[in-house]
Amino acid sequence: MLDADGLEKLRKVGVVSGAARELGMSLCEPGAKLYDIAQEVEGYIRKHGCGLSFPCNISRNDEAAHYTPSCKDETVLETGDVVKIDCGGMLDGYIGDTAGTVEVGTRDYTELVAAAKKARDTVGEFIGDGVRLCDVGSVIENSVKGSGFKVVENLCGHQIDRWNLHAGFSVPPYDSGDQTVIKSGMTVAIEPFATNGGGYVVNGKWGNIVILSNDKKTGNEGADDFLEYAKKEFPSSPFCARSCDYPDAEKWVRFLLRKGVLSGFNILKEVDGGMVSQFEYTFYIDGKRGEITTSP
Repeated sequence: MLDADGLEKLRKVGVVSGAARELGMSLCEPGAKLYDIAQEVEGYIRKHGCGLSFPCNISRNDEAAHYTPSCKDETVLETGDVVKIDCGGMLDGYIGDTAGTVEVGTRDYTELVAAAKKARDTVGEFIGDGVRLCDVGSVIENSVKGSGFKVVENLCGHQIDRWNLHAGFSVPPYDSGDQTVIKSGMTVAIEPFATNGGGYVVNGKWGNIVILSNDKKTGNEGADDFLEYAKKEFPSSPFCARSCDYPDAEKWVRFLLRKGVLSGFNILKEVDGGMVSQFEYTFYIDGKRGEITTSP
């Protein structure tokens, strides 16, 4: 169980993360630059006293996750885009992880957007101490199927620990048979993805997100100086060049990626090109009912 100080920090970073999510979704209009949205979301998190647990993901249409704008990204949202805003803050190692979906300027995918939200909220009605992972997955799948769509089977919720966004168990969005029991004191992210496609994601191109994979010196003074900066700023968290307050960050990120010092995250794309929606809350488990920490 978290002590009073830890729970206060988890709640604070959750509220900040939830408000940042809502801000990002509100900015999704035709012609809006992805770069500007990401900067606003991350700026909000930092302005309110938190660091980033990962870069703001802005994934569109058949992209389910793992795209963030580059430093010079000129991409704009178009009418009809289905946009996932996935963001999170960190406060003294305590993490908020949350996401939502908005359709830009049209209402062609209202039911798809609602399907992921309904599944998340349905889990929120019963998640708590003693609940099995297979039961959570079964509820997610039945809810999404009941709305007329498929879950994205290989995108899961996850346990969160201090300093560790993806810790311990995963929460598949179907009945996997996993008898693991959720217990009081745990923090869990529930994030159903719904699609009108095949129900699976595959790797696309690099989405500008990286994480430290080792701290081996390269012999390039500029790159090694940047590496020291990254180790201090993002010791265990995914990051991107855009989020770095460092000259020529994109140059050094790409250099260290080529050298294998950084590992990259690929955009996750729906296997059949289907549209994808996502909603996510972080829950702190304390008794028979989980507390949503990432409400705005």
